Amino acid sequence: MTADGPPRAGTRTGDLSIDRVLTVPNLLSAIRIAAIPLFVFLILHEGTEAAGLLLFAAIMATDWVDGFVARRTGQVSNLGKILDPVADRLAIAAGLIALVIQGAFPLWAALAILIRDAIVLVAGLLIATRWKIRLDVRWIGKIATFALMFAVFAISWSNLGLALHGLLGFAGWCAFWFGIVLYYGALVFYAQDVRMAIRSIRAESPVPGEPPR
Repeated sequence: MTADGPPRAGTRTGDLSIDRVLTVPNLLSAIRIAAIPLFVFLILHEGTEAAGLLLFAAIMATDWVDGFVARRTGQVSNLGKILDPVADRLAIAAGLIALVIQGAFPLWAALAILIRDAIVLVAGLLIATRWKIRLDVRWIGKIATFALMFAVFAISWSNLGLALHGLLGFAGWCAFWFGIVLYYGALVFYAQDVRMAIRSIRAESPVPGEPPR
């Protein structure tokens, strides 16, 4: 539940991708995936809920690290472009499901986040496969994600009755409603990005016998 410069319409994956598997960013993504069973166990185990929630928050707070390292070290790869967002979505989904089971986070609020994530993940994989397009993350999406990740942590912390639960509960719900509106609002911009990118591809590769559009 994946930070850079100004947003762009979209990037052809074939233009910048490197066919490498063994890279530091990919290792970081793999470590985040490997940490999922640990924080799920801690959240669900009586007496270790706070530790599990803190570990989950740490994994979410560092979701930008592997992408940042990839760009700064020139280790961007085809696998990484898939592994990074998949690691993010898997961690978010696992954490939310565990928190719902524990009774620390409402089911309806978790579904509001997970349904949107599923739409983005499936659509992203489809357009990457069909048109070789990788959408660049927009700032509205980054702000929404940050707000929602804080909201999940704060609301869950509050519902578990931990320190400062009253203050964190109020702040968490404020962040949730702010973030969820931006989260779904970002879908409109991403849909426009896909449309523009596909139009650009078709203009570059017109159907034989037809003039460029």
